Amino acid sequence: MSSVANDPITAHGGGELVDRNVPAAEREALRAHAAKLPRVTIGARELADLEMLASGAFSPLTGFMGEADYLRSRDDLRLASGAPWSIPITLGVGEAAARELKAGQEIALATEDGARLATLKIAEIYRVDRKHEAEAVFGTADDAHPGAKNVTSTPSWCVAGPVALLAEIPGRTFLEYRLDPRQTRAKFRELGWRRIVAFQTRNPTHRAHEYIQKAALEICDGLLLHPLVGETKGDDVPAAIRMETYKVLLDLYYPQGRAMLSVMPAHMRYGGPREAILHAIIRRNYGCTHFIVGRDHAGVGNYYGTYDAQKIFDRYAPGEIGITTLNFENTFYCGKCGGMASYKTCPHTDADRLLLSGTKVREMLRAGHAPPAEYTRPEIAEILVRAMRNGS
Repeated sequence: MSSVANDPITAHGGGELVDRNVPAAEREALRAHAAKLPRVTIGARELADLEMLASGAFSPLTGFMGEADYLRSRDDLRLASGAPWSIPITLGVGEAAARELKAGQEIALATEDGARLATLKIAEIYRVDRKHEAEAVFGTADDAHPGAKNVTSTPSWCVAGPVALLAEIPGRTFLEYRLDPRQTRAKFRELGWRRIVAFQTRNPTHRAHEYIQKAALEICDGLLLHPLVGETKGDDVPAAIRMETYKVLLDLYYPQGRAMLSVMPAHMRYGGPREAILHAIIRRNYGCTHFIVGRDHAGVGNYYGTYDAQKIFDRYAPGEIGITTLNFENTFYCGKCGGMASYKTCPHTDADRLLLSGTKVREMLRAGHAPPAEYTRPEIAEILVRAMRNGS
């Protein structure tokens, strides 16, 4: 299905949103067909990728990558077609399964409990070097990096081909806010938004985030607060708590009709600069024209430089990715300025600035102490203190 002609931005890599959902009228027959097919079991990351592929969020991909797309995305941050793409999307299978399957064959993709969710028409089967992939994508194959560990623990054989989703992804949460790319685009049209800025987050929103979101709103019609609710690392704040903070913030501190909340079901890869590119491409597919890239986007530990995720976009010619990135410096509350500021706007020293690390904030919350109002809204702090007290 094509993107709606009057949308302010087309889908990535050709202008058309991919749709790999089987129509409701055809699902029963396809389920009966899938029940007879060889079964390949997929895990949490592949489930998230399957949902993103089916909805068109990963447009122009129609399924798990073949070798040409895999190699070029790994080594050159592009698809075989030349379209920008920064992280391989593959379906790994064990060697025994790979040797039993063959190109042209159809298989069923199933959960660990055996539920068959989708079919895949095998275009090719190939083998990759997962350590090389981790080093290329994440800059390390270190098990301490959650994204690298996920890749190096994935089987080296890959099955590629277009998918067809025939059942709901199990365990889907926040259904009220789970809008696919066609639905967000429809909502933007309903609201009359033509310049839409997206904000990626996997953390509760604090005052620095609020500051850059509202700064972006000065030049855009609307904000899509688009938290990632797929699998994240264990010490990240649980999605349910984060969603509670987002809803309170938007209800109390954002103008009605200028901001909306919708979740993104992607798996967090912690890929830093490379994942920033993928996140921008995804938000283009959701219909956004602008994308905020802040300090250490999608980073983890000390693997990436503070602004590497902004600099990597310079690899592409203007307009190649299509969506406009808005780069923001580190922001903070400055006592002498008497408000939120950044290194670009504040002439004072760190002694005048409220600079709290995530570790320090977590220590405060565990002790039952709310961070200062200059760091986060009191209503948000109350939710976080309560959650920490309850062991969330």
